[in-house]
Amino acid sequence: MSWMKALADCYLQIGTQYPGKRRMMVSDIDGTIIDMRYLVLSVLQSYDEENGSRYFTRLRPSDVTVHENNLEQLLERLGIPDSEHPAVIAWFLEHRWQADTILATHRPFPGVFSMIRWFQLQPNTSVGLLTGRPESLRDVTLQSLNRLGEPYRVYFSDDLLVMNPGEWDQDVESTKTAGLQYFQDQGYHVFAMIDNEPSVLEALAPMAESTGMLLLHADTIFESRPISIPRGTARGSDYRLTDLVANEGALPPEVQLVWHGVNDEENLRQFLASDVIWAEFDIRQNSAGEFICRHDSFETTPALPDEEWLLFDLVCQEMSEHNRAIKLDLKGGHDVMDRVLKMVVEQGFTDDRLWFNGDIETTREVGFRRIRAEHPDAIVQCPVSWLSALIVGAPAEARKTLEMLTSWGISRFSVDWGNDRALEMFDQLVAWDYEVNFYSVPHLEAFLEAVLLLPSSVTSDFNFPQWHRYGRGSGKEGRRFTYVIDSEDSH
Repeated sequence: MSWMKALADCYLQIGTQYPGKRRMMVSDIDGTIIDMRYLVLSVLQSYDEENGSRYFTRLRPSDVTVHENNLEQLLERLGIPDSEHPAVIAWFLEHRWQADTILATHRPFPGVFSMIRWFQLQPNTSVGLLTGRPESLRDVTLQSLNRLGEPYRVYFSDDLLVMNPGEWDQDVESTKTAGLQYFQDQGYHVFAMIDNEPSVLEALAPMAESTGMLLLHADTIFESRPISIPRGTARGSDYRLTDLVANEGALPPEVQLVWHGVNDEENLRQFLASDVIWAEFDIRQNSAGEFICRHDSFETTPALPDEEWLLFDLVCQEMSEHNRAIKLDLKGGHDVMDRVLKMVVEQGFTDDRLWFNGDIETTREVGFRRIRAEHPDAIVQCPVSWLSALIVGAPAEARKTLEMLTSWGISRFSVDWGNDRALEMFDQLVAWDYEVNFYSVPHLEAFLEAVLLLPSSVTSDFNFPQWHRYGRGSGKEGRRFTYVIDSEDSH
Protein backbone atom coordinates (compact mmCIF):
# COMPACT_ATOMS: atom_id res chain seq x y z
CA MET A 1 0.00 0.00 0.00
CA SER A 2 1.30 3.46 -0.86
CA TRP A 3 1.96 5.84 2.00
CA MET A 4 -0.65 8.33 0.73
CA LYS A 5 -3.24 5.54 0.60
CA ALA A 6 -2.30 4.63 4.18
CA LEU A 7 -2.75 8.28 5.14
CA ALA A 8 -6.18 8.42 3.47
CA ASP A 9 -7.30 5.23 5.23
CA CYS A 10 -6.08 6.55 8.57
CA TYR A 11 -7.98 9.81 8.07
CA LEU A 12 -11.23 8.00 7.29
CA GLN A 13 -10.82 5.72 10.29
CA ILE A 14 -10.15 8.61 12.66
CA GLY A 15 -13.19 10.45 11.33
CA THR A 16 -15.34 7.44 12.19
CA GLN A 17 -13.80 6.89 15.61
CA TYR A 18 -13.79 10.54 16.68
CA PRO A 19 -16.71 12.33 15.02
CA GLY A 20 -16.77 16.02 15.81
CA LYS A 21 -13.21 16.02 17.12
CA ARG A 22 -10.80 18.58 15.67
CA ARG A 23 -8.32 16.62 13.59
CA MET A 24 -4.79 17.51 12.60
CA MET A 25 -2.09 16.17 10.33
CA VAL A 26 1.37 17.40 11.33
CA SER A 27 4.36 17.75 9.02
CA ASP A 28 8.03 18.52 9.34
CA ILE A 29 9.35 21.15 6.89
CA ASP A 30 12.92 20.55 5.71
CA GLY A 31 13.28 17.35 3.69
CA THR A 32 9.53 16.78 3.99
CA ILE A 33 7.83 19.81 2.44
CA ILE A 34 10.97 21.58 1.22
CA ASP A 35 13.44 19.84 -1.09
CA MET A 36 16.69 21.00 0.50
CA ARG A 37 18.81 20.04 -2.50
CA TYR A 38 17.95 23.34 -4.18
CA LEU A 39 19.19 25.33 -1.19
CA VAL A 40 22.46 23.36 -1.14
CA LEU A 41 22.90 23.86 -4.87
CA SER A 42 22.22 27.59 -4.76
CA VAL A 43 24.52 28.34 -1.82
CA LEU A 44 27.39 26.34 -3.33
CA GLN A 45 27.02 28.08 -6.68
CA SER A 46 26.98 31.46 -4.92
CA TYR A 47 30.36 30.47 -3.44
CA ASP A 48 31.69 30.09 -6.99
CA GLU A 49 30.29 33.49 -7.97
CA GLU A 50 31.87 35.16 -4.98
CA ASN A 51 35.28 33.53 -5.37
CA GLY A 52 35.59 33.22 -9.14
CA SER A 53 35.81 29.42 -8.94
CA ARG A 54 33.95 26.82 -11.02
CA TYR A 55 33.63 23.92 -8.60
CA PHE A 56 29.83 23.80 -8.64
CA THR A 57 28.95 25.29 -12.03
CA ARG A 58 27.58 22.03 -13.43
CA LEU A 59 26.10 20.76 -10.19
CA ARG A 60 22.46 19.66 -10.46
CA PRO A 61 19.90 18.96 -7.71
CA SER A 62 20.12 15.23 -8.46
CA ASP A 63 23.85 15.39 -7.65
CA VAL A 64 23.09 16.40 -4.06
CA THR A 65 22.71 13.03 -2.36
CA VAL A 66 23.66 13.83 1.25
CA HIS A 67 21.99 15.75 4.05
CA GLU A 68 22.90 19.43 4.24
CA ASN A 69 24.61 18.79 7.60
CA ASN A 70 27.00 16.36 5.88
CA LEU A 71 28.40 18.72 3.28
CA GLU A 72 31.93 17.38 3.75
CA GLN A 73 30.82 14.08 2.17
CA LEU A 74 29.44 15.86 -0.88
CA LEU A 75 32.64 17.85 -1.36
CA GLU A 76 34.66 14.64 -1.25
CA ARG A 77 32.39 12.95 -3.81
CA LEU A 78 32.70 15.94 -6.12
CA GLY A 79 36.50 15.90 -5.90
CA ILE A 80 36.78 19.40 -4.42
CA PRO A 81 40.37 19.95 -3.19
CA ASP A 82 40.73 19.27 0.55
CA SER A 83 42.32 22.67 1.02
CA GLU A 84 39.08 24.30 -0.20
CA HIS A 85 36.72 22.42 2.12
CA PRO A 86 36.95 24.72 5.17
CA ALA A 87 36.17 27.84 3.14
CA VAL A 88 33.25 26.22 1.30
CA ILE A 89 31.73 24.85 4.50
CA ALA A 90 32.16 28.18 6.30
CA TRP A 91 30.42 29.96 3.39
CA PHE A 92 27.61 27.42 3.41
CA LEU A 93 27.01 27.66 7.16
CA GLU A 94 27.00 31.44 7.02
CA HIS A 95 24.51 31.74 4.16
CA ARG A 96 22.16 28.74 4.19
CA TRP A 97 19.69 30.15 6.73
CA GLN A 98 19.81 33.79 5.78
CA ALA A 99 16.38 35.20 5.01
CA ASP A 100 17.17 36.02 1.38
CA THR A 101 18.51 32.49 0.82
CA ILE A 102 15.38 30.90 2.27
CA LEU A 103 13.07 33.05 0.17
CA ALA A 104 15.06 32.59 -3.03
CA THR A 105 16.02 28.91 -2.90
CA HIS A 106 13.29 26.93 -1.20
CA ARG A 107 11.42 24.59 -3.53
CA PRO A 108 8.61 22.21 -2.51
CA PHE A 109 8.53 18.55 -3.38
CA PRO A 110 6.11 17.91 -6.27
CA GLY A 111 2.57 17.36 -5.06
CA VAL A 112 3.15 18.19 -1.40
CA PHE A 113 1.16 21.44 -1.40
CA SER A 114 -1.74 19.81 -3.24
CA MET A 115 -1.76 17.11 -0.54
CA ILE A 116 -1.78 19.76 2.18
CA ARG A 117 -4.51 21.67 0.36
CA TRP A 118 -6.71 18.58 0.32
CA PHE A 119 -6.49 18.22 4.10
CA GLN A 120 -6.98 21.94 4.69
CA LEU A 121 -10.25 21.70 2.72
CA GLN A 122 -11.59 18.84 4.83
CA PRO A 123 -14.12 19.74 7.53
CA ASN A 124 -12.79 20.20 11.03
CA THR A 125 -9.23 19.40 9.86
CA SER A 126 -6.00 21.39 10.15
CA VAL A 127 -2.39 20.94 9.06
CA GLY A 128 0.23 21.76 11.68
CA LEU A 129 3.93 22.37 11.14
CA LEU A 130 6.56 21.00 13.50
CA THR A 131 10.17 21.85 12.72
CA GLY A 132 13.65 21.73 14.21
CA ARG A 133 14.29 25.25 12.92
CA PRO A 134 14.91 27.76 15.74
CA GLU A 135 12.35 30.40 16.70
CA SER A 136 14.54 33.12 15.17
CA LEU A 137 13.42 31.91 11.72
CA ARG A 138 9.67 32.01 12.44
CA ASP A 139 8.77 35.04 10.33
CA VAL A 140 10.81 34.09 7.26
CA THR A 141 9.66 30.48 7.50
CA LEU A 142 6.00 31.49 7.36
CA GLN A 143 6.70 34.03 4.64
CA SER A 144 8.50 31.46 2.51
CA LEU A 145 5.95 28.67 2.95
CA ASN A 146 2.97 30.92 2.32
CA ARG A 147 4.60 32.37 -0.80
CA LEU A 148 5.25 28.86 -2.12
CA GLY A 149 1.77 27.70 -1.13
CA GLU A 150 -0.12 30.63 -2.63
CA PRO A 151 -0.62 29.11 -6.13
CA TYR A 152 -2.18 26.07 -4.44
CA ARG A 153 -4.37 28.14 -2.08
CA VAL A 154 -2.36 26.81 0.88
CA TYR A 155 -1.87 29.06 3.90
CA PHE A 156 -0.15 28.37 7.21
CA SER A 157 -1.02 30.42 10.29
CA ASP A 158 1.41 31.36 13.02
CA ASP A 159 -0.47 29.45 15.71
CA LEU A 160 -0.07 26.15 13.85
CA LEU A 161 3.73 26.40 13.57
CA VAL A 162 5.82 24.94 16.40
CA MET A 163 9.56 25.60 16.26
CA ASN A 164 12.64 24.66 18.23
CA PRO A 165 13.00 26.83 21.37
CA GLY A 166 16.73 26.05 21.33
CA GLU A 167 19.40 26.39 18.69
CA TRP A 168 20.03 24.39 15.51
CA ASP A 169 20.16 20.62 16.03
CA GLN A 170 19.51 21.03 19.74
CA ASP A 171 17.14 18.41 21.20
CA VAL A 172 15.26 17.99 17.92
CA GLU A 173 13.57 14.75 18.98
CA SER A 174 12.45 16.34 22.28
CA THR A 175 11.19 19.37 20.37
CA LYS A 176 9.07 17.19 18.09
CA THR A 177 7.63 15.20 21.02
CA ALA A 178 6.78 18.38 22.92
CA GLY A 179 5.34 19.94 19.79
CA LEU A 180 2.91 17.07 19.23
CA GLN A 181 1.90 17.26 22.88
CA TYR A 182 1.26 20.98 22.45
CA PHE A 183 -1.10 20.37 19.54
CA GLN A 184 -2.92 17.71 21.53
CA ASP A 185 -3.23 20.07 24.49
CA GLN A 186 -4.85 22.59 22.14
CA GLY A 187 -7.64 20.11 21.54
CA TYR A 188 -6.49 18.54 18.26
CA HIS A 189 -6.49 14.84 17.60
CA VAL A 190 -3.21 14.41 15.76
CA PHE A 191 -3.87 11.49 13.44
CA ALA A 192 -0.63 11.55 11.41
CA MET A 193 2.91 12.89 11.51
CA ILE A 194 5.23 13.16 8.49
CA ASP A 195 8.97 13.49 8.97
CA ASN A 196 12.05 12.56 6.96
CA GLU A 197 14.31 11.76 9.94
CA PRO A 198 14.10 8.17 11.23
CA SER A 199 15.41 9.26 14.65
CA VAL A 200 12.46 11.63 15.06
CA LEU A 201 9.95 8.94 14.12
CA GLU A 202 11.59 6.56 16.57
CA ALA A 203 11.24 9.16 19.33
CA LEU A 204 7.57 9.60 18.47
CA ALA A 205 6.79 5.88 18.33
CA PRO A 206 5.56 5.57 21.97
CA MET A 207 3.15 8.48 21.46
CA ALA A 208 1.97 7.01 18.17
CA GLU A 209 1.32 3.65 19.80
CA SER A 210 -0.73 5.15 22.62
CA THR A 211 -2.80 7.50 20.45
CA GLY A 212 -3.15 5.54 17.18
CA MET A 213 -1.27 8.25 15.30
CA LEU A 214 0.11 7.16 11.94
CA LEU A 215 3.81 7.85 11.40
CA LEU A 216 4.92 8.55 7.84
CA HIS A 217 8.53 8.59 6.71
CA ALA A 218 9.32 10.96 3.84
CA ASP A 219 11.95 8.83 2.16
CA THR A 220 14.02 11.71 0.81
CA ILE A 221 17.46 12.67 2.13
CA PHE A 222 17.92 12.24 5.86
CA GLU A 223 20.73 12.32 8.40
CA SER A 224 19.89 9.64 10.97
CA ARG A 225 20.15 5.89 10.40
CA PRO A 226 17.17 4.35 8.55
CA ILE A 227 17.24 1.17 10.65
CA SER A 228 15.52 3.10 13.44
CA ILE A 229 12.24 3.57 11.53
CA PRO A 230 9.46 2.18 13.78
CA ARG A 231 7.40 -0.79 12.64
CA GLY A 232 4.11 0.24 11.08
CA THR A 233 5.49 3.47 9.65
CA ALA A 234 4.26 4.24 6.13
CA ARG A 235 7.09 5.20 3.80
CA GLY A 236 7.16 7.05 0.49
CA SER A 237 8.37 10.08 -1.42
CA ASP A 238 5.61 10.74 -3.98
CA TYR A 239 2.77 12.95 -2.78
CA ARG A 240 0.20 11.57 -5.23
CA LEU A 241 -3.32 12.89 -4.91
CA THR A 242 -4.54 9.87 -6.86
CA ASP A 243 -3.60 7.70 -3.87
CA LEU A 244 -5.21 10.10 -1.41
CA VAL A 245 -8.59 10.79 -3.04
CA ALA A 246 -10.73 7.71 -3.72
CA ASN A 247 -13.41 9.07 -6.07
CA GLU A 248 -15.31 12.20 -7.09
CA GLY A 249 -17.51 11.84 -4.00
CA ALA A 250 -14.54 12.93 -1.86
CA LEU A 251 -14.13 16.21 -3.75
CA PRO A 252 -15.48 19.62 -2.73
CA PRO A 253 -19.19 19.58 -3.66
CA GLU A 254 -19.21 23.24 -4.69
CA VAL A 255 -17.07 22.51 -7.78
CA GLN A 256 -19.20 21.43 -10.73
CA LEU A 257 -17.69 18.44 -12.55
CA VAL A 258 -18.29 18.11 -16.29
CA TRP A 259 -17.77 14.96 -18.38
CA HIS A 260 -16.26 16.27 -21.57
CA GLY A 261 -17.11 15.25 -25.11
CA VAL A 262 -19.94 12.76 -24.60
CA ASN A 263 -20.29 12.39 -28.35
CA ASP A 264 -20.86 8.66 -28.79
CA GLU A 265 -23.13 5.99 -27.36
CA GLU A 266 -20.43 4.24 -25.29
CA ASN A 267 -19.27 7.48 -23.72
CA LEU A 268 -22.88 8.34 -22.87
CA ARG A 269 -23.27 4.97 -21.13
CA GLN A 270 -20.07 5.54 -19.15
CA PHE A 271 -21.29 8.96 -18.09
CA LEU A 272 -24.74 7.78 -17.03
CA ALA A 273 -23.14 5.05 -14.91
CA SER A 274 -21.19 7.67 -12.94
CA ASP A 275 -22.27 10.19 -10.29
CA VAL A 276 -21.22 13.15 -12.45
CA ILE A 277 -24.18 15.47 -13.11
CA TRP A 278 -22.99 17.50 -16.10
CA ALA A 279 -22.14 16.15 -19.55
CA GLU A 280 -20.80 18.22 -22.44
CA PHE A 281 -21.87 17.53 -26.03
CA ASP A 282 -20.53 19.06 -29.23
CA ILE A 283 -23.51 19.83 -31.45
CA ARG A 284 -23.36 20.24 -35.22
CA GLN A 285 -25.44 19.35 -38.30
CA ASN A 286 -24.64 16.58 -40.79
CA SER A 287 -25.32 16.53 -44.53
CA ALA A 288 -28.73 14.93 -43.98
CA GLY A 289 -29.79 17.83 -41.79
CA GLU A 290 -29.63 15.79 -38.56
CA PHE A 291 -28.29 17.32 -35.38
CA ILE A 292 -25.52 15.09 -34.11
CA CYS A 293 -22.83 15.01 -31.41
CA ARG A 294 -19.47 15.35 -33.14
CA HIS A 295 -16.41 17.37 -32.17
CA ASP A 296 -14.76 17.89 -35.54
CA SER A 297 -16.22 19.56 -38.58
CA PHE A 298 -16.63 17.42 -41.68
CA GLU A 299 -14.17 19.74 -43.45
CA THR A 300 -11.31 18.95 -41.06
CA THR A 301 -12.26 15.32 -40.37
CA PRO A 302 -14.36 13.78 -43.16
CA ALA A 303 -16.97 11.22 -42.15
CA LEU A 304 -15.94 7.58 -42.29
CA PRO A 305 -18.13 5.22 -44.36
CA ASP A 306 -19.23 3.30 -41.25
CA GLU A 307 -19.22 6.22 -38.80
CA GLU A 308 -22.06 6.08 -36.29
CA TRP A 309 -23.49 9.28 -34.92
CA LEU A 310 -25.14 10.02 -31.62
CA LEU A 311 -28.31 11.96 -32.43
CA PHE A 312 -28.93 15.01 -30.32
CA ASP A 313 -32.64 14.31 -29.84
CA LEU A 314 -31.71 10.92 -28.33
CA VAL A 315 -29.22 12.68 -26.04
CA CYS A 316 -31.85 15.12 -24.84
CA GLN A 317 -34.27 12.30 -24.10
CA GLU A 318 -31.73 10.19 -22.19
CA MET A 319 -30.37 13.11 -20.19
CA SER A 320 -33.86 14.25 -19.28
CA GLU A 321 -34.94 10.76 -18.20
CA HIS A 322 -31.87 10.44 -15.96
CA ASN A 323 -32.33 13.94 -14.53
CA ARG A 324 -28.85 15.01 -15.61
CA ALA A 325 -27.62 18.45 -16.63
CA ILE A 326 -26.48 19.26 -20.15
CA LYS A 327 -23.60 21.42 -21.35
CA LEU A 328 -23.79 22.27 -25.03
CA ASP A 329 -20.81 23.32 -27.13
CA LEU A 330 -22.49 24.83 -30.17
CA LYS A 331 -20.60 24.09 -33.38
CA GLY A 332 -21.72 25.77 -36.57
CA GLY A 333 -23.94 28.76 -37.31
CA HIS A 334 -27.20 30.14 -36.04
CA ASP A 335 -29.26 27.43 -37.73
CA VAL A 336 -27.77 25.01 -35.21
CA MET A 337 -28.50 27.39 -32.37
CA ASP A 338 -32.12 27.83 -33.46
CA ARG A 339 -32.88 24.12 -33.38
CA VAL A 340 -30.86 23.35 -30.23
CA LEU A 341 -32.58 26.08 -28.23
CA LYS A 342 -35.98 24.69 -29.26
CA MET A 343 -35.07 21.08 -28.51
CA VAL A 344 -33.87 21.68 -24.94
CA VAL A 345 -37.09 23.52 -24.18
CA GLU A 346 -39.18 20.74 -25.75
CA GLN A 347 -37.39 18.19 -23.54
CA GLY A 348 -38.19 20.19 -20.42
CA PHE A 349 -34.68 21.31 -19.46
CA THR A 350 -34.85 24.16 -16.98
CA ASP A 351 -32.13 26.80 -16.78
CA ASP A 352 -30.51 25.20 -13.72
CA ARG A 353 -29.71 22.18 -15.94
CA LEU A 354 -28.50 24.13 -18.97
CA TRP A 355 -25.01 25.33 -19.83
CA PHE A 356 -24.01 26.84 -23.16
CA ASN A 357 -20.42 27.12 -24.35
CA GLY A 358 -19.30 28.92 -27.47
CA ASP A 359 -16.23 30.66 -28.80
CA ILE A 360 -16.31 34.33 -29.74
CA GLU A 361 -15.75 33.78 -33.47
CA THR A 362 -18.63 31.33 -33.90
CA THR A 363 -21.28 32.43 -31.41
CA ARG A 364 -20.59 36.17 -31.58
CA GLU A 365 -22.32 38.88 -29.63
CA VAL A 366 -25.73 38.29 -31.17
CA GLY A 367 -25.63 34.58 -30.27
CA PHE A 368 -24.61 35.11 -26.66
CA ARG A 369 -27.23 37.81 -26.18
CA ARG A 370 -29.91 35.54 -27.60
CA ILE A 371 -28.95 32.63 -25.34
CA ARG A 372 -29.04 34.88 -22.31
CA ALA A 373 -32.39 36.37 -23.29
CA GLU A 374 -34.01 32.95 -23.75
CA HIS A 375 -32.29 31.32 -20.75
CA PRO A 376 -31.63 34.05 -18.19
CA ASP A 377 -30.50 31.65 -15.42
CA ALA A 378 -28.41 29.21 -17.48
CA ILE A 379 -24.61 29.12 -17.43
CA VAL A 380 -23.21 30.88 -20.51
CA GLN A 381 -19.50 30.39 -21.08
CA CYS A 382 -16.70 31.19 -23.50
CA PRO A 383 -12.98 30.26 -23.49
CA VAL A 384 -10.55 33.11 -22.75
CA SER A 385 -7.09 31.59 -23.07
CA TRP A 386 -6.62 33.96 -26.03
CA LEU A 387 -6.69 36.76 -23.45
CA SER A 388 -3.91 35.28 -21.30
CA ALA A 389 -1.22 37.81 -22.25
CA LEU A 390 -3.51 40.72 -21.46
CA ILE A 391 -4.88 39.24 -18.23
CA VAL A 392 -1.36 38.74 -16.90
CA GLY A 393 0.47 41.63 -18.56
CA ALA A 394 -2.15 44.35 -19.01
CA PRO A 395 -4.97 43.52 -16.58
CA ALA A 396 -6.75 46.87 -16.94
CA GLU A 397 -7.18 46.33 -20.68
CA ALA A 398 -8.17 42.70 -20.18
CA ARG A 399 -10.84 43.68 -17.71
CA LYS A 400 -12.43 46.05 -20.22
CA THR A 401 -12.74 43.14 -22.65
CA LEU A 402 -14.17 40.85 -19.97
CA GLU A 403 -16.70 43.49 -18.95
CA MET A 404 -17.80 43.72 -22.57
CA LEU A 405 -18.23 39.95 -22.73
CA THR A 406 -20.27 39.85 -19.54
CA SER A 407 -22.51 42.56 -21.00
CA TRP A 408 -23.30 40.06 -23.79
CA GLY A 409 -24.58 37.63 -21.16
CA ILE A 410 -21.47 35.50 -20.59
CA SER A 411 -21.32 34.40 -16.97
CA ARG A 412 -18.32 32.06 -16.88
CA PHE A 413 -14.87 32.08 -18.47
CA SER A 414 -13.06 28.90 -19.44
CA VAL A 415 -9.29 28.54 -19.01
CA ASP A 416 -7.12 25.89 -20.68
CA TRP A 417 -5.31 24.01 -17.90
CA GLY A 418 -2.39 23.46 -20.26
CA ASN A 419 -1.85 27.19 -20.77
CA ASP A 420 1.46 28.30 -19.23
CA ARG A 421 -0.39 31.19 -17.57
CA ALA A 422 -3.41 29.17 -16.44
CA LEU A 423 -2.89 29.65 -12.70
CA GLU A 424 -2.09 33.35 -13.06
CA MET A 425 -5.20 33.80 -15.17
CA PHE A 426 -7.28 31.93 -12.62
CA ASP A 427 -5.98 34.05 -9.75
CA GLN A 428 -6.79 37.28 -11.57
CA LEU A 429 -10.22 36.19 -12.79
CA VAL A 430 -11.20 35.05 -9.31
CA ALA A 431 -9.90 38.32 -7.85
CA TRP A 432 -12.31 40.08 -10.22
CA ASP A 433 -15.15 37.82 -8.99
CA TYR A 434 -15.58 35.99 -12.29
CA GLU A 435 -16.62 32.35 -12.44
CA VAL A 436 -13.90 30.12 -13.92
CA ASN A 437 -13.99 26.74 -15.63
CA PHE A 438 -10.82 24.71 -16.24
CA TYR A 439 -10.76 22.53 -19.34
CA SER A 440 -8.24 20.29 -21.17
CA VAL A 441 -7.25 18.71 -17.86
CA PRO A 442 -5.18 15.73 -19.10
CA HIS A 443 -5.16 13.13 -16.32
CA LEU A 444 -6.44 12.36 -12.84
CA GLU A 445 -3.58 13.98 -10.89
CA ALA A 446 -4.02 17.25 -12.81
CA PHE A 447 -7.81 16.98 -12.45
CA LEU A 448 -7.49 16.73 -8.67
CA GLU A 449 -5.07 19.65 -8.55
CA ALA A 450 -7.50 21.74 -10.57
CA VAL A 451 -10.53 20.84 -8.45
CA LEU A 452 -8.73 21.63 -5.19
CA LEU A 453 -8.24 25.22 -6.35
CA LEU A 454 -12.04 25.54 -6.08
CA PRO A 455 -12.88 26.95 -9.50
CA SER A 456 -16.56 27.07 -10.39
CA SER A 457 -16.14 23.96 -12.53
CA VAL A 458 -13.68 21.53 -14.11
CA THR A 459 -14.28 19.85 -17.48
CA SER A 460 -12.43 16.59 -18.11
CA ASP A 461 -12.60 13.46 -20.26
CA PHE A 462 -12.87 11.36 -17.08
CA ASN A 463 -10.29 8.98 -18.49
CA PHE A 464 -9.61 7.80 -14.92
CA PRO A 465 -9.24 3.99 -14.75
CA GLN A 466 -8.04 4.37 -11.13
CA TRP A 467 -11.60 5.46 -10.33
CA HIS A 468 -13.21 3.00 -12.74
CA ARG A 469 -14.14 5.92 -14.97
CA TYR A 470 -13.54 5.13 -18.63
CA GLY A 471 -14.30 8.30 -20.55
CA ARG A 472 -13.52 7.96 -24.24
CA GLY A 473 -12.82 11.60 -25.05
CA SER A 474 -14.61 13.92 -27.46
CA GLY A 475 -13.35 12.24 -30.64
CA LYS A 476 -11.20 15.22 -31.59
CA GLU A 477 -9.32 14.44 -34.84
CA GLY A 478 -11.04 11.06 -34.81
CA ARG A 479 -9.22 9.84 -31.70
CA ARG A 480 -10.78 8.19 -28.67
CA PHE A 481 -9.46 6.47 -25.56
CA THR A 482 -9.73 2.68 -25.62
CA TYR A 483 -9.34 0.20 -22.79
CA VAL A 484 -8.15 -3.40 -22.52
CA ILE A 485 -9.45 -5.60 -19.73
CA ASP A 486 -6.77 -7.91 -18.35
CA SER A 487 -8.46 -11.25 -17.70
CA GLU A 488 -6.04 -12.00 -14.86
CA ASP A 489 -6.98 -8.77 -13.10
CA SER A 490 -10.69 -9.48 -13.47
CA HIS A 491 -10.67 -12.42 -11.07
